[in-house]
Amino acid sequence: MVQSLTIATSDSGGGAGIQADLKTFAALGVYGVSIIVALTAQNTKEVRSIYPLDVKFIEDQMDVIFEDFDISAVKIGMLYDENIIKIVSKNLKKYKAENIVLDPVMISKSGAKLLKDSSINILKEHLMPSADLLTPNIPEAMELTGIDIQNIKEMEMAAKLICKMGCNSVLIKGGHLKHDILTDLLYYNNKFYYFESQKIDTKNTHGTGCTYSSAIAANLAKNYDLPEAVKGAQEYVYNTIKYANRLNVGQGFGPLNHFYFIN
Repeated sequence: MVQSLTIATSDSGGGAGIQADLKTFAALGVYGVSIIVALTAQNTKEVRSIYPLDVKFIEDQMDVIFEDFDISAVKIGMLYDENIIKIVSKNLKKYKAENIVLDPVMISKSGAKLLKDSSINILKEHLMPSADLLTPNIPEAMELTGIDIQNIKEMEMAAKLICKMGCNSVLIKGGHLKHDILTDLLYYNNKFYYFESQKIDTKNTHGTGCTYSSAIAANLAKNYDLPEAVKGAQEYVYNTIKYANRLNVGQGFGPLNHFYFIN
């Protein structure tokens, strides 16, 4: 069976992070394995605390995974600090990992900082050049580039600039723009691809970015080309949001319905 790896943080509320990634892999027919780099005390309303794991333990996890499993794609989520970024980067190079999808998670839906300010430059220097795809939302793309993104043209400018920083391609997610039609922009092989969907009026969006990036990784593991992988992932995420109200979980930003086709 095709195998994908997620390297990210645990969400005790189950809506984002490692938990969302593994649900996504399973829903898309991929066997998921995981490397947990930090723990959060988190629910749908807040991130109360973050506990980064020891880098030696993270390295042990990477060794046992790559020594035993045939990993076809890697999704990277919240890494939190520079020591974690450096050890993950070092070992991805060591094991020559392929199809790396990097979601530069910086801020939670509830507003908590999930990446230390001091670590952003370390992320750019050590990890972005190894990524086959970077998947920032608009606030993250603004943080990375300094561009004030208010429209599609500015998304295009930011995408080009991010690729100049070293990553192979970038998908800027357009959900923060105030448009009824949501446009995600992929810049790949010096060409723009546009993926549109109707914006859904709901608060059940916790874990959207994690789910999107892990769905892309799952599709890449199944040998989709990148535009096809993004298209399939966007369609999957749209349905997980569309049917999220069936779950009715939590009092804040509710989770997506990763198994909407059976729930």
